[in-house]
Amino acid sequence: MNKLIQDKLLALMHEGRGRAEATDWFRVGLGLFYLAALMTEEAIDFKKVDREFNRFLYHTLGQGHSIASVLQYMSGEKVMPTVESARFMDAFRRHCPEVPVDSIPFLLDLNLGVAKNISGLDPAGPLADWIARTKASAPGS
Repeated sequence: MNKLIQDKLLALMHEGRGRAEATDWFRVGLGLFYLAALMTEEAIDFKKVDREFNRFLYHTLGQGHSIASVLQYMSGEKVMPTVESARFMDAFRRHCPEVPVDSIPFLLDLNLGVAKNISGLDPAGPLADWIARTKASAPGS
């Protein structure tokens, strides 16, 4: 979590219309960066990474937010207005090219898989349906 990525996430947040949408866009963008960072063969120091993300969350949104709460938010129905927003996808593409937009369904599916491992419940609902639809309509499917 470097300053450049932080600035990009703040720019993404500022494109949201109103406080609630801006907060949602920020959380989804941050969560996508976090999940994308897991896609490495190198060993990850989760305490260090989580501490960096949590510090940035605290400074941006205040108390009550953590990377765990962001990932939980991203595994439920409340994330749907963001992932279905063409404005969000366009803004994310422009501000955060390090995480390709076409990787978003994969990253959200990864997050749902982790949630399933923790809860023991199969992911079902609007987000799982959106991921399946998006993957099915992707080129090369």
